[in-house]
Amino acid sequence: MERVRARDAGAFEALYDQYHRLVYGVAFRVLSDAGAAEDVTQAVFLKVWSDPGAFRDGNFGAWVARIARNRAYDIVRSRALHPQNELPESLPLQDAVEETAFAHIDGERVRLALAQLPAEQREPIEMGFFGGVTQEQIARSTGLPLGTIKTRIRSGLRRLRAALQETVAV
Repeated sequence: MERVRARDAGAFEALYDQYHRLVYGVAFRVLSDAGAAEDVTQAVFLKVWSDPGAFRDGNFGAWVARIARNRAYDIVRSRALHPQNELPESLPLQDAVEETAFAHIDGERVRLALAQLPAEQREPIEMGFFGGVTQEQIARSTGLPLGTIKTRIRSGLRRLRAALQETVAV
């Protein structure tokens, strides 16, 4: 980000390449609309370029995901105030385990629940959901089989969902 603050276009492109899937994925999970998710992605990276000082320190992926989520919820609120009379082009598919675990929950609760997971489940989830890394890339970087990574992510997400449901019930 220091290079982006210095207006280095190459550094900005590298950030975009590394995080645009994460931003789009967060926006799409909230909006279930590809076009709107693309608009959110563009708005988020426009903010990164135009106001690089907004990111001060910490985990860039978590920060940019939070910005994307907030922008997407702004759109949801706007749609609630100005409802459309038409059906959307595509209706969302039945929620997957990942979407159920991460939909409409507070970030702090997620961090606490993630901290309860064993490292073998937590790390690939963090890499995939917050680092924008594919399961195949996780398998290559860890040297584990793809099937093992998928199993660990799915098991971790189930445990995460159960932990988050417990915090809601309390």
